[in-house]
Amino acid sequence: MEGVLAIIFIFGGGTLFLLSMSPVGKAFAERVRGHPSALQDPEVLEELHQLREEVSELHERVDFAERLLADRGTVPGLPDGDRGQ
Repeated sequence: MEGVLAIIFIFGGGTLFLLSMSPVGKAFAERVRGHPSALQDPEVLEELHQLREEVSELHERVDFAERLLADRGTVPGLPDGDRGQ
């Protein structure tokens, strides 16, 4: 029984140590300490807002392109995609 506990403490302690040194562990420590997060920074919030607008615009463009490709067979002047090869 003691051997199992020793293994758990050794590997568990090593894992917790490595986690504490990782960016995830550091972010968790900052949150526990109560430091303001990056999402409270007005510059970060503005950049996030801009990124959301760009993603929304790209989504609209992809939807438009999909509609054009879907309607391609119904438009009489466009080729149907078969090259006859």
